[in-house]
Amino acid sequence: MAKKSVKNRNKNRNDLVSRFRSKRDDLRNAVSNITLSDKERWDAMLKLQKLPRDSSPSRRRNRCKLCGRPRAYNRLTGLCRLHMRSATISGMVPGMRKASW
Repeated sequence: MAKKSVKNRNKNRNDLVSRFRSKRDDLRNAVSNITLSDKERWDAMLKLQKLPRDSSPSRRRNRCKLCGRPRAYNRLTGLCRLHMRSATISGMVPGMRKASW
């Protein structure tokens, strides 16, 4: 079980990413636009660097919805392998069942 502070920190990062997504996309497009002058592209790059560091999508981490575990995360269900196994055994995940042979 992850600490509450770590889960809250990741939640705040997700909020920042969603809040600054459009601004960050516009600035990134301006930096890579070759039709703009060098001065405009440079200013866009400086503005992009001045945005909050945690507003970058690469800084957030996928975590289990139940326990907050960052490793062995399953994108399909949003659960870690431990909770995925218990959910599969109890029949909560449609189309999945525990292998037995």
